[in-house]
Amino acid sequence: MLKVRRPNVVLVLTDDQGYPPLGAHGHPYIRTPHLDAFHGDAVRFGQFHSGTTCAPTRAGLMTGHYCNSTGVWHTIGGRSLLRRDEWTLAQALAGAGYRTGIFGKWHLGDEYPYRPQDRGFQTSVCHGGGGVSQGPDWWGNDYFDDTYRVNGEPRAFAGYCTDVFFREALAFIEDHRDEPFFCFVSTNAPHSPYNVEPHYRKLYEGLARTENYARFLGMITNIDENFGRLRAKLAELGIEDDTILMFMSDNGQCGGAAAREPGAFNAGLRGFKGSEYEGGHRIPWLVRWPGGEVRGGRDVGELAAYIDFMPTILDLCEVAVPAGRFFHGRSLATLARGQAGGDDWDERILVTDTQRVADPVKWRMSCVMKGAWRLVDHDELYDLAADPGQQANVADRHPGIVAELRAAYETWWAVCSRQMAEEIPLSIGAEGQEVAILHTHDLRNADCDVVWNQRQIRQGQPCLGYWEVRVERPGTYEFDLRRWPREAGHGIRAGIEGDDVGFRRDAIAEAEWPMYTGGKALDIRTACLEIGNGPQRSQAVGDAGPAVFRLELAAGNTHVRAFFSDNRGLVQSPYYVYVRRVEG
Repeated sequence: MLKVRRPNVVLVLTDDQGYPPLGAHGHPYIRTPHLDAFHGDAVRFGQFHSGTTCAPTRAGLMTGHYCNSTGVWHTIGGRSLLRRDEWTLAQALAGAGYRTGIFGKWHLGDEYPYRPQDRGFQTSVCHGGGGVSQGPDWWGNDYFDDTYRVNGEPRAFAGYCTDVFFREALAFIEDHRDEPFFCFVSTNAPHSPYNVEPHYRKLYEGLARTENYARFLGMITNIDENFGRLRAKLAELGIEDDTILMFMSDNGQCGGAAAREPGAFNAGLRGFKGSEYEGGHRIPWLVRWPGGEVRGGRDVGELAAYIDFMPTILDLCEVAVPAGRFFHGRSLATLARGQAGGDDWDERILVTDTQRVADPVKWRMSCVMKGAWRLVDHDELYDLAADPGQQANVADRHPGIVAELRAAYETWWAVCSRQMAEEIPLSIGAEGQEVAILHTHDLRNADCDVVWNQRQIRQGQPCLGYWEVRVERPGTYEFDLRRWPREAGHGIRAGIEGDDVGFRRDAIAEAEWPMYTGGKALDIRTACLEIGNGPQRSQAVGDAGPAVFRLELAAGNTHVRAFFSDNRGLVQSPYYVYVRRVEG
């Protein structure tokens, strides 16, 4: 089948778009001509299911494992860190001689050993956290002319975020046109905040009834234009037939825009992002590879999921799986080529759920799938063949199906729960990262009640917890506790009057301006630090700070607790702790 070399692999993964907002899926007025044309040329997996939120889906796509088993079942609170012993798709392809690059959103860890460059990506251009303007992202990023991390180092870029990520991806493709490559374009759009150039929003004025929905659709139209540029580049370079080109979204349609839009098109699905119902996890997966007989505008109706992605790609690329490595999913290559289907897949059972808690809860917001059957939250059974909108619970009519699906869930839970209690520590003192940053985005506490975006940081929202840490090498370590990130340049007790970053007011909804302007002064008087079961160290803090501690640490796993307090009893974790090993 492969005549000259392994195929290139290009995945475009959008954030919070879901299945409905494409013209090809019946949306009455969205403008997606390039994606609609691709839909007409591609193999379309019509029953493809994800995790129901961002990081969980990415964990499954990158490993072929159910997200809960990888340690990723939330988007914050340290529950978006992909276990260090997982073998990723990028590592597999790089080991087979591919050049690997990611452009946009990673969301599986911002610090060593969880960064994209630690997990097989030789080139990475990424924002921090789960989205532009979140806590680990560069201070003041607003989607326009932002600073992103390039292989870990900050670099300023001109242009709108989606345009930048596609532009960098196209340059990567051109640079590696003569060798096999894996290019992962992972947009943060159309995730909120819905920041977009005004002319995209204006396309939907008079059609959308709310401003956010108009912005949401405008962001998708911008993605569509960039997808068109991507296809044109592959054709220009003469490598389109030799490239597995794919389009996918990471979870159901974002409820922040669509659920608040009266009459928003949801393709007849129940639920939005985060839901255990079909609208929370049914996503588009469009695949085209003419040179490998994956083409033709053909629908695949067999049940499939995000855990199938990695084994499918490795199969199509003829990359061997090492002994000891395995997947929870299976290759869909024969389905993609139209070589098999039907009875061979009828007995398959898949599970997805929404946890978004510190520790997973059995049966929480769960969906067990077999064919057209959906067992939701243990007790609700739906037959999509007769009831695609999941309105009629028929559990009492089909006790045998309910029992079968419950038993399958128990097996799945046993697989996923084996490692749930294990810690997933951030590393400090690693040779590959001189300065590690502990963000409250990854703070551990019982409720995953953490500060995770820059609006909360500006407003001084309190949170309290600890970080799971691995001291990689013994030595003297310096801990710099901060209320503001270093690049912001503000003193530890400083407030911010007005605009300190120069954001695009014309392109950002007024309700989002507090993300980029102002900042509450916190009357911080004392800083404290505790490492493991060691003594609490404290020091008085001046107006500008800093609050820096130096101490000897042995190698190994531990917990880091850091605190700020004022004179009125407030105690909270610092939003940023910079850690470096200063002496061996």
